[in-house]
Amino acid sequence: MSRGKFITIEGLDGCGKSTQLEKLADALRRDGLQPVVTREPGGTATGDKIRGILLSSGTANLSPFAELALMFASRAQHIQEVIQPALAAGTVVLCDRFTDSTEAYQGGGRKLGSEPVLQLHRILCGNLQPDLTILMDSDVAASVERARRRNKSRSENAESDENRFEQESRAFFERVRTAYLAIARREPQRVTVIDARGTADETHAQILDVVRRKLKVAKSA
Repeated sequence: MSRGKFITIEGLDGCGKSTQLEKLADALRRDGLQPVVTREPGGTATGDKIRGILLSSGTANLSPFAELALMFASRAQHIQEVIQPALAAGTVVLCDRFTDSTEAYQGGGRKLGSEPVLQLHRILCGNLQPDLTILMDSDVAASVERARRRNKSRSENAESDENRFEQESRAFFERVRTAYLAIARREPQRVTVIDARGTADETHAQILDVVRRKLKVAKSA
């Protein structure tokens, strides 16, 4: 059995990643595939508990290095419990965020630099690399405002509190975007940048075209 494909979607909070991941999964199912759809931080029972710590606005004073360590704790469990078994079974794995997010947010946004992130990835994640990463590039101000509205609504409805990152400054998110684009320049064979400023359907069409070419699947009837 051939190894499955590992595809990640990256981008700023509020850029539409979750919507695009769902649309992509639905399209691949119509193509006859059964992708595993997952997310970070989270993806496992342990990871979801860590996610609660990382994203809660009540954890405002978390050290940047503690934040980095928790991200990788969630990821190491995610790889062992979900990602590697699915890939070994020949399944396509679609993941909302992976180590590129940590390099962009903690390395860039928190100013920890890329090297600690890449070293931890080699040590704790066996240097597992996605076969394809879609980077949804979007306007910083518009994306963050959308994320803030979404999370405020969730909090008001007592669904969840995942507001901690959205409380960061515009400069923080500019550093995150800059770091993402630097990763894309460094690894153009893996990372494809998609302009996510259009409609959801326009963005989906771009993403689906890239993914189908990578997976070598024909468009469904």
